[in-house]
Amino acid sequence: MDKFTLHREDSAFVVIDIQERLAAVMKYGKQAVKNNAILLAAAREFNMPVLVTEHYPQGLGKTVAELGAELGADEVYEKIIFSAVGEGEIAAVLRGLGRKKLIVTGMETHVCVLQSVRDMLSLGFHVHVVGDGVCSRTKENYRNGLEQMSAMGAVITNTETVVFDLLKRAGTPEFKKLSRLIK
Repeated sequence: MDKFTLHREDSAFVVIDIQERLAAVMKYGKQAVKNNAILLAAAREFNMPVLVTEHYPQGLGKTVAELGAELGADEVYEKIIFSAVGEGEIAAVLRGLGRKKLIVTGMETHVCVLQSVRDMLSLGFHVHVVGDGVCSRTKENYRNGLEQMSAMGAVITNTETVVFDLLKRAGTPEFKKLSRLIK
């Protein structure tokens, strides 16, 4: 059951291509961005590594302002292939983190997120795809991407499940801070 349990000490947060021009045309893009902001706050609260990719930013723009303002330059990686880990640098960074679980969000569910998750699984990571933190232009593509990732072995989850699994208990200062974001 360890595959299905998140611990802050062995997890990292990976955001794939939540960029200005993509977000503008995504079905449920605003909700996905909002949920990513919650997850980013949780990652910061738990001192978890954060890795963000930008696919061809010259054409698709930078990471949306709601997330980009919270990122350090060393956390953002440009790419021109669809998989976030298909290029050596990002795969090496992920391996170097020493974390076995990746919490993954991004755009589009059936393209860059799907190909990235497939490669992450092949590298031996346990991957938790946040269903309400990913999106596509159509509901059919979104569903198809999630179905494929689940069939490959990824855990399909949601923002609240991730946050509360990382918290483990109520009544802590972390709980008070993060539960306010979810309400």
